[in-house]
Order: sequence, then structure tokens, then C-alpha cells
Amino acid sequence: MKRVVLTGTGSGVGKTTIATGIMKALSDEHKIQPFKVGPDYIDPSYHNCATGVSSRNLDSFFMSDGQIRQSFKNGMTSSHADYGIIEGVRGLYEGISPTNDIGSTSSIAKALNSPVILIINSRSLVRSAAAMTLGFKALDSRIDIEGVILNNVKSQKHYLKTKEAVEKLANTRVLGGIERDNSISMEQRHLGLIPAVEQERISGLVEKWGELIRENIDLDALMEIMDNSNPIINEYEPIWSPNKTKHKTRIAVPFDEAFNFYYKENLEALEYNNAKIEYFSPIHDEQLPSVDALYIGGGYPEIFKKELSKNTTMLESIKEFSQDNHPIYAECGGLMYLCKTIDSLPMVDVFPYHSMLTKKVQGLSYTIAHVQRDNPILKKNTTYHGHEFHYSKVEYTGSNSNDFAFSMRRGVGITGKYDGLLKNNTLASYIHTHTACLPDFGYNFTQSAYENK
Repeated sequence: MKRVVLTGTGSGVGKTTIATGIMKALSDEHKIQPFKVGPDYIDPSYHNCATGVSSRNLDSFFMSDGQIRQSFKNGMTSSHADYGIIEGVRGLYEGISPTNDIGSTSSIAKALNSPVILIINSRSLVRSAAAMTLGFKALDSRIDIEGVILNNVKSQKHYLKTKEAVEKLANTRVLGGIERDNSISMEQRHLGLIPAVEQERISGLVEKWGELIRENIDLDALMEIMDNSNPIINEYEPIWSPNKTKHKTRIAVPFDEAFNFYYKENLEALEYNNAKIEYFSPIHDEQLPSVDALYIGGGYPEIFKKELSKNTTMLESIKEFSQDNHPIYAECGGLMYLCKTIDSLPMVDVFPYHSMLTKKVQGLSYTIAHVQRDNPILKKNTTYHGHEFHYSKVEYTGSNSNDFAFSMRRGVGITGKYDGLLKNNTLASYIHTHTACLPDFGYNFTQSAYENK
């Protein structure tokens, strides 16, 4: 399984542009399986656009080393990929702790025994780029930094001087350099880059990134590094429970401009449990399709609140679905949609609380939640990991902790102490999760769907 990790010295060095461009450039002649380190829905949407293959997330807070290897293997096998390209998160060594690897790109590189390419923002740097390379190589001898890409060079002269410094002083091959160009930057929104699903022009931008890489990066050298990847340790652990729902169910999943944050393996876990996924649009469709359960992921319902609010037949059909005790599981944006309002505009109103967008981030953290009530995805007295990232809040005006399925051990949730509003058979939470840290997700949700038909 030929592979490489593309990482940076920190955030904002151009990882997504360069990684997506490499994926696009190599996809012309090779089958590329993209991966993203960390809890991220947006960067993978660019990977999908570049390769035509669903990107997968690798995360050592969610996954054991064996699960990381299994997830990587699943992706490579299912897509019949020639190469696996893994975009890192933040700086190579950044995680949840100042001293260990959990949640970092370095933990993924070690679990997969993968070569690493270091991307440096070389603006105003020459010899210092060599010093940075040496420091990153020296911190952990188990990390195999095989090459460097220099981003934001001022000119060809600047690039050649910096390349010479890194290759001679840090003894590390430089695969190329990208000159500063504001026209290749991507528009941002409050949760990061604009998801590729929203804009047709993204495909043109990704094509431009690919051309930039073809002209400036030594792709033959990069493929040589991947071709010489060391073997992966032959120790794997399953991503989801082997328990399997025998009965067939139909599960609705909204996927449109407003809702598009899903982990590929969460959907695969449902399909493994004999669920047929029925995709629909809460913006464009008149009502919920004929299904047994509903899984609403995150996204940007606050951006499309007017369109969502105007679709009253859809709002009514989902509320009726909840009242009929069919299982609904909603994450973050899905939680907002199931509240009474978003920024005063009417929504589904399963939960009688108002949600609203805020100027400041309300929750940005890995989370640990203790389950205090049985619900469609988990049983009482279990604990699971997840993450939250939201510039919104839900004004909870109740006073009963039993309104919630989860108490927070780490993270903010809805109240600072609790998350997971639970009513009828509907669970809605700010927590996003991955089946690797919730292995019974697919089984529990499909079982609930069958039992509450």
C-alpha cells in the first residue's frame, strides 16, 4: 500500500492547496485514495473533487493504531488505489497534548509507517528553512521525513537558494516550490473553507491547483518516495462491531448545501447493518422519503436558514416522523435544524429551544461524553469520544438534566455540562462522532430503526 503523509510546520502553510493539487495531478494517470488527518469534513470535500474518490479521516483520538491501519486498508482496497495520499492537520506534531502524539499527524505517520513530506511556508526564509527541517526531523526519530515542499517563495532565485540550504544543511530532498499567488487561495467561512459541494467553481480552482503542482513539484520523485514505502505493521482492529442487524431498513440522510458533514465509515457501518441509505434535500425536496430512521449530519443550516424555513412541508414531515417515535440522530447543524428556530426563523421544532449563530466560537474541542440515558445510538453507562466545532448555541431554558442523554467529561456540549437532547426517539447533539470510537453505532441505530418501524 504505497502512501505518503503531506504535513506542515503549522496551520496556514498551504497544506490543503498543495495536497489537493497533488491528488489532482496524480489522478490523471493513477488511482488516488485521499485521506485527511483529524476531525474534518471540509478538506475531504476538496479531495473528493480532485480524485473522484471519497476521502477518509484518520484520527488517533478516535482510533487505535490498529483501527488507523484498518481504515487506511479499507480505503485503499475499496477504491483499488495505486497510491494513498494523506493530508495532515495543523503542524506535524500538534495534538491534544504538548508531550504526546494523540490527535496529531505524527501519530498517523507512525501507525502507518509512512514517509512524510514537510510543507514549509518559506516566506522570508532561506537557512531558517533548513533549521526548521532539522528540528522537525530531530524531535522524533521514528518520523521519516523524506522530502520538503517550499510554499510562498518570492521568486525562482529565492526558491533555489532555499532549496540549496535545505538539501545541503538538512540533508533532505526538496521536491519543489510554489511562488506566492493570491489567486489560488480559497474563500473561508466561520468553520473553515467553503465546502466543495456548494460551488461549481471549485472544480475549476482544483484544476488550477493541479496544474500548479504539475509545473512546480517533482511528481516522479514523490512517487518514488511512495513506491519505496516501508511495510505497514500487520496488526489491524475492526472499525465497527461485528454484530449485524439481520433485517433490512431504510435510513434517510440529508445531503445538500445545508447538510453535508458525514464520515464515510459512519455511512458504511449503517450499510454493513443492512441499511439502505436514502439521500434527500431538506431545501429542495417536499418531504422526508419513506424510511425507518433519519440521520442528520452537520453542515451550514444557519447559512441556508431562509430556504430551510420556507420548506414547511419538509419541516412538518420530519416533526411528524419524530412524534411517531421513529429514531432520529442529529449532529451539530442537525441539532439546530431540529430546534424551534435558527436565528428566529422557524425550524422543525422537535425541541422547543432557539438556536442562533454567534460571532465567537462556542465549542472547539475533542469531546468525551458519558451516556446517562439509553438512546438510538448508545446504551446507558457507556462513554465515547467525539469532537465539536460550532459558532452557534442552543438556548436551553429547561431545568432537568434528564432532558439530556450525555454528561460532558470533556468539551462544552449544549450547556457546558450536558449534551444530547433526547425526546421521543430523537437524539440531537453538538458532538460529531466516528464509528471507530462508537463501534456499535451502526448496529444500535439500525436495530432501533427496525424495532420502531
